[in-house]
Amino acid sequence: MKISWRILLLWTLPALVIGFFVWQGAFSAGVPNMSQNTASTRMSYGRFLEYLDADRITSVDLFEGGRTAIVQATDPELDNRVQRLRVDLPGNAPELISRLREENVNFDIHPPSTNGAIWGLLGNLIFPVLLIVGLFFLFRRSNNLPGGPGQAMNFGKSRARFSMEAKTGVMFDDVAGIEEAKEELQEVVTFLKKPERFTAVGARIPKGVLLVGPPGTGKTLLAKAIAGEAGVPFFSISGSEFVEMFVGVGASRVRDLFKKAKENAPCIIFIDEIDAVGRQRGAGIGGGNDEREQTLNQLLTEMDGFEGNTGIIIIAATNRPDVLDSALLRPGRFDRQVTVDSPDIKGRLEILNVHARNKKLADEISLEAIARRTPGFTGADLANLLNEAAILTARRRKEAMTMVEIDDAIDRVIAGMEGTPLVDSKSKRLIAYHEVGHALVGTLLKEHDPVQKVTLIPRGQAQGLTWFMPMEEQGLITKSQLMARITGALGGRAAEQVIFGDAEVTTGAGNDLQQVTGMARQMVTRFGMSDLGPLSLETQQGEVFLGRDWMTRSEYSEEIASRIDAQVRAIVEHCYQKACQMMRDNRAVIDRLVDLLIEKESIDGDEFRQLVAEYAEVPEKERYVPII
Repeated sequence: MKISWRILLLWTLPALVIGFFVWQGAFSAGVPNMSQNTASTRMSYGRFLEYLDADRITSVDLFEGGRTAIVQATDPELDNRVQRLRVDLPGNAPELISRLREENVNFDIHPPSTNGAIWGLLGNLIFPVLLIVGLFFLFRRSNNLPGGPGQAMNFGKSRARFSMEAKTGVMFDDVAGIEEAKEELQEVVTFLKKPERFTAVGARIPKGVLLVGPPGTGKTLLAKAIAGEAGVPFFSISGSEFVEMFVGVGASRVRDLFKKAKENAPCIIFIDEIDAVGRQRGAGIGGGNDEREQTLNQLLTEMDGFEGNTGIIIIAATNRPDVLDSALLRPGRFDRQVTVDSPDIKGRLEILNVHARNKKLADEISLEAIARRTPGFTGADLANLLNEAAILTARRRKEAMTMVEIDDAIDRVIAGMEGTPLVDSKSKRLIAYHEVGHALVGTLLKEHDPVQKVTLIPRGQAQGLTWFMPMEEQGLITKSQLMARITGALGGRAAEQVIFGDAEVTTGAGNDLQQVTGMARQMVTRFGMSDLGPLSLETQQGEVFLGRDWMTRSEYSEEIASRIDAQVRAIVEHCYQKACQMMRDNRAVIDRLVDLLIEKESIDGDEFRQLVAEYAEVPEKERYVPII
């Protein structure tokens, strides 16, 4: 917990002031007043004895148990004026009293004052007392804060949020685009509400449901819908909240969580991002993290151990099922694994209908067209898309969203923020030829997706962009389609070389070449689309899992590696030569399209195809099928 500097100042400043006055009081109480001294205030003990022998001492006052004396003496050098001097006496001079009596010197012994001791004691106690009082108020305040120092005794307690009836505001009607996952989880809710329907035929309530899918597909949203529909006690916690730096704390929190759940059964426990605690055991250097593994062991025991958990359903979510421990995934712990994948075109349309409820849309807007333009978008992406379009509508002071705002929002989400338009120059013309090269290849190849828009307006890191609209929801891709995509990606570089020559080729095709190389290598090593035959030479795992795959192993010989490189080079070279030939054959239409693009800065797909059709034969591509 952070403490304000003002609070520290309010504590320390009074303590320093009080301590200063206490110190001053203690000093003044224990030391005699010397303000009446004249020429000198101190006298050595030897000189004092000389003055005593010369009868120059008139009176002596003894202080501090005989360790200090204030004497009055006459000095002949100062006209016998009386001086008041201080003498530090030795501790073992008992004969001094006898000498004073023999010389008939008036003396007085002053007992030590108790005020100095009291003030000294208070001076020593004032700082500890203030410190204790300050800590008391600090701990008293922190008792009301979650995770504060006052809750040290609750360190091993579960931090799960608990609701007797979770009012999340989300129901199954608010979840769209993932109908299969909804059906599986609606069955779980029915189990909790009407268990007799299933137990009558011998069915057993599932112990756990694991939601698997990429980020943004709606896993947590489904959990909120279950909490809103079930009407039973609901515990929600993140996997990272179990694990601490102290060994044993995570296991203690797991025990405490299931203890509370048993007291409120039947109930639901939702663990978000379970891969934070459920990773494979022994998969780290030196045996892994002991605290995480102990927490996982306790979780495995609580889910399906000796005692069992009747009436407790565990729902977990992760986007990394490949790293989870096999003991966690077996039936009896997570009986069901529900895949929540990116929605298809029908699912995207349903999601858009849900998120468009509170949006003002113009009559011209077609949600079906938006769904077709957004393949690969998740539910979170589509919600963000409509929100960006609404922001643009408000910024442009319009009353309702139009397709212009939707298109700009799609471009912003995919490519980034719109930049400053390019000025007319050689660079702008070169970029125009590059983008027209992409679009021309995509238009003339039947297997390629049709062009949706060509623009010279910069977005993100790109100075110009060519958008393609997929012809259908593609789950499988043919070899001809892959070759067409490689040729289309190389169209920009081919246009630069054919129009300007080798010396004027730019770095603009850097990202295109990376994509081309990746697609060609996958064709050879994963899909068996080369002269090497139907062989899978590389796994799909792209990253090393520490401990399990510490060293990347080559699955083929050096000879095969050289043949793979040769095949990749042959595929790319074939497609590049084809793109260059298309540039040479259609030079006239390229020049006209570039002039139009520089003038308008954006060309719609239909207009682009009409212009190309005046000079070359445009193949008839598959039409969209209306969504039923």
